[in-house]
Amino acid sequence: MTVVRTRRSRSARTLTALVWGFTALLAGCGGRSNSAPGTPVITLSDTSGDFAAYRVMIDSITLTNTSNAIVTPLLTTESVDLAALTDLAELLEAPAVPSGTYKSATLTLDYTSASIWVNVNGQAVAATAVSRTGTAITTAALTITFDPNNPLVITRGESTRLAIDIDLAASNSINTSTTPATVTVRPFPVMTPAPADATLMRARGLLVSAQSGSSDYVMNVRPLTDLTSALGAVTVSTNAQTYFNVNGVAYTGAAGLTAMASLPENTPTAAYGTLGDLSGVTPGFHATAVYVGTSLESPLADHIRGVVSARSGNTLTVRGTSVTRFGVVTILNNATVTLGSATVVSEDGVAASGLTSLSVSVGQQLDVSGQSTVDASGNLIMDATAGQVRLASTRIWGTLNSATAGSASLDVLSLGNFAPAGFNFAGTGTPAANPSAYALNTGSLNESATAAGTLLQVEGIVNVFGSAPPDFTATAITAGTATEQRLVVEWINGGATAPFISDSSAGLVVDLNNADLGTIHHIRTGPATLDLKTLPASPLITTVGADQTRLQLAIGSASLSTGVSVFNSISGFASALSSTFTGTNKIYRLVAVGQYHSGTNTFVASRISVALV
Repeated sequence: MTVVRTRRSRSARTLTALVWGFTALLAGCGGRSNSAPGTPVITLSDTSGDFAAYRVMIDSITLTNTSNAIVTPLLTTESVDLAALTDLAELLEAPAVPSGTYKSATLTLDYTSASIWVNVNGQAVAATAVSRTGTAITTAALTITFDPNNPLVITRGESTRLAIDIDLAASNSINTSTTPATVTVRPFPVMTPAPADATLMRARGLLVSAQSGSSDYVMNVRPLTDLTSALGAVTVSTNAQTYFNVNGVAYTGAAGLTAMASLPENTPTAAYGTLGDLSGVTPGFHATAVYVGTSLESPLADHIRGVVSARSGNTLTVRGTSVTRFGVVTILNNATVTLGSATVVSEDGVAASGLTSLSVSVGQQLDVSGQSTVDASGNLIMDATAGQVRLASTRIWGTLNSATAGSASLDVLSLGNFAPAGFNFAGTGTPAANPSAYALNTGSLNESATAAGTLLQVEGIVNVFGSAPPDFTATAITAGTATEQRLVVEWINGGATAPFISDSSAGLVVDLNNADLGTIHHIRTGPATLDLKTLPASPLITTVGADQTRLQLAIGSASLSTGVSVFNSISGFASALSSTFTGTNKIYRLVAVGQYHSGTNTFVASRISVALV
């Protein structure tokens, strides 16, 4: 087993609601505008890079202001699985720092005990992280320079979001032909000030106060799998539709806050939703779902997260497993879990009744708690007969075979990020589920007008074990072309000095005949790839048509003294490109995130990463 421990090299600063109230009072007294505090609300996400798990340490984050003074908002190391932050950002911290204008940041990542797993034919395969020279990689400190026209401005008595995106697609090159598999790492983080928008995120922490009859509660942020820190207070607002799961019992709306009000201070809690009001020193958060107490974590139980790849009787095989015990995270390909009649089963976001252990079937994404042991062969076995199971929304990618009103048949490409070759569907029903003709209950989601062969992303819940067909109940269906796509190009032989046919504010056109072009040159939609060389011509990668207020355009490298430069407008980015590719600097990878339009052969991108050698 690969184990990553949450190390503590620094003492964490505990910020309770009382301290935050005192800080807000000082901020409002005036007289010290250069040092009165504001709050950077730091969120963490990643651009996917085909990993089952990618656990590293964040050693530190520092901010440098325009006077070259340095502040350190993150005072404790944090262990993070970046692969888990592709669709859901994490609220990392909300500390107090001196107000002012900050021109750059430095992020230090520690790969010494990294646990990296890649998806290979339905299995999670452990990989070794190496530097670009093939040696073991330890730590990497990267400077990120903010757009001069959009620096990070911390205003006293107010909160400001700083979004960190670690581009896994631009940071890593995977080689599964070796044993073990290797991942060549060139970290490529992007940071930029960002608004409180519709980005879905999790805010984990410790309960400070909740009052019956109120619609808010206050917590201190304790992100990821941290067990010791408190990194800033957040006010979480709820409404009549907010789902609560408190110690295994589901509630909706005010009843959930009433249940929370009876719990002791420092009970663990996690809210899922979006950032809210940032006008005060204590940021707000809008919660659509809240998990509290043993529903989230417990010092008396271990937690396993993954997808069910097989079931026999009451015994599950869980694939792509992340096991958490006392702040220690173990990543495995498989774990064995035993359920029983006393296992408490709930469905995330739904106050469903009548769920039993039979509600857990093959292909289901889940979070299960219980008591785990390791057998003589080193296999992890969990007894959840007296534990809890949370059924999470499961994502399926596949191409449509056919559809009628209320039903559809899908040729599945992946369930929970794994190829169907890694699943055993025996026992799921009569007949057993067939991934090449996977039966969906689509309810009111009518796909009868959708053409056969269309790539679809489907969200929902796997049906009760033994009850199929249908195999799956869909709650959302999206055409692949309407989802976030990735255009990825890699250059080999040390990189390319002239990678583009053209680059300007109108966009980029990759030279697909460049002698140093590697084998990766595709548009990725979920698990499906479209080779750029099969298109009529190399597509124009453009920001025209993208939301101009959310552009994140970056160029640079960890090996350069200037690090990674971020631009929030195409004009500054285009100027940086033209001054970079003058015959000396070489590109290693290009990653653009957006959507491909086949009619115009354009890729409209809101994020572009140009990773230099």
